[in-house]
Amino acid sequence: MKKIVNICFLVILVTSMVGCSTCSRTDQKDSAADEVGVRNGSKENILVGVLNLVVDETVLPLVKEQEEVFLSAYPNAKLNIIAQPELLAVRELLSNEAAVGVLARELNEEENEYFKKRSIKPRVFSVWTDAIVVINNTKQVDTTVTISYLVQAMKGESADGRKIVFDNLNSSTFRHLKELGKLDKVAGNFVEAQDGSEKVLEAVANDPNKIGILGYNVYLDLISSFPNKNNIRILSVQNTVGEGADNKYYKPSQSTIAAEQYPLRRVFYVQNYQPNLGLGIGFSAFLTGDRGQRIVLKSGLVPATMPGRDIIIRDDISL
Repeated sequence: MKKIVNICFLVILVTSMVGCSTCSRTDQKDSAADEVGVRNGSKENILVGVLNLVVDETVLPLVKEQEEVFLSAYPNAKLNIIAQPELLAVRELLSNEAAVGVLARELNEEENEYFKKRSIKPRVFSVWTDAIVVINNTKQVDTTVTISYLVQAMKGESADGRKIVFDNLNSSTFRHLKELGKLDKVAGNFVEAQDGSEKVLEAVANDPNKIGILGYNVYLDLISSFPNKNNIRILSVQNTVGEGADNKYYKPSQSTIAAEQYPLRRVFYVQNYQPNLGLGIGFSAFLTGDRGQRIVLKSGLVPATMPGRDIIIRDDISL
């Protein structure tokens, strides 16, 4: 009788081991399938999949910070970031090369018509406020500038004939100043385009007769390691724009941007044109949520919604 019991026990044990081994192999196959699905983009939800994300290159440093934290929390997600000047970034959206964009303006009616024809309704949320920085060479005595001077210089009508240097003529910084000055065209002899923001710093550091225009986020990222930073000065800009115009001069900072004192501010939006409930929703929710907004606050920009603060009260404090 005892032998029969022992044999039955062995049969049950072997069967269980085989079953567990099968389950383990099945789990491994499912896990591998998930990984393959993520790489191929065939398996996707709001926190799993591959997302082509086009970004205004003037805020690429901040978006890279957001990406790092997002992927550490959701390892089955993958972001393919495409950094472009604003005009080219919009084209990426319209050509379906990217499904989500982080831009300094919303698409206009004509641009949105393309998505309406495909029955795609965009999900658009403001995520932070950045600024446009005006810099000059420290050999110049000027420490302030007016928007009207910048507009006149872009028209080729400034008294001193100094050149205005942009990161790119397709950029959001160039478009923003053109709109402020209501300019249809600019004077080619007095407006210079460089290949990116670092080249703007180099141009101004090497030539006192140039004034540079670049995004605040990318400026903060570059200036600390820029070899000739002692040749660069940020100019205070006269506040003559909007209801809060007081004609005083302000430098860009988190506080002057938040108080709407610095006049060259611009709001950034995350714009989701994914036709399905994919990773675009998850990343947009992260950017607009508490963690994403804390990253914005830490970066020196102004979050769209101020993240909350957790206050811990203990009643067992030793005095």
